[in-house]
Amino acid sequence: MPLVSSAAFWLLASLLVGLLANQLPERWLGAGSPRATLPSPASPWCRLSRQAGPLHIRGWKRWIPDAGGALPGGVRKASLVQRDPAALRRLLLETRRAELVHWLLWPAALLTALWLPPAGVMVNLAFASLFNLPCVLVQRYNRGRLQRCLARMVC
Repeated sequence: MPLVSSAAFWLLASLLVGLLANQLPERWLGAGSPRATLPSPASPWCRLSRQAGPLHIRGWKRWIPDAGGALPGGVRKASLVQRDPAALRRLLLETRRAELVHWLLWPAALLTALWLPPAGVMVNLAFASLFNLPCVLVQRYNRGRLQRCLARMVC
């Protein structure tokens, strides 16, 4: 029963957080700020995304499922159809939204303490780390690449 309740919890939490994140106004995600379009060259995330990086994100990111198109109004981050600045800015915004979703889902594992014993909560914390950390890293990697692409188009 703990396995079924945990699986149901993660499905429900993911859907709820994703739906709420899709309703956030763009200004809350920093889309209007200068930092949303131009990378800080000193940022470690920019240095990480300039190359394969020590985590080799480019090599394994294709194995991460993209649920961006699963919800109404969502955007699949894996499919860049247009390469115009407006489409890139929209995709940049969606990487921020996706990262926020994964940051919010991570501590949700603590809610399992309401019905699971401590060992079950630890398993759910491990699950949350295993499934959310790679997604956060991929979104930051993609955002750095998009920012550099936009910077080249603006210059």
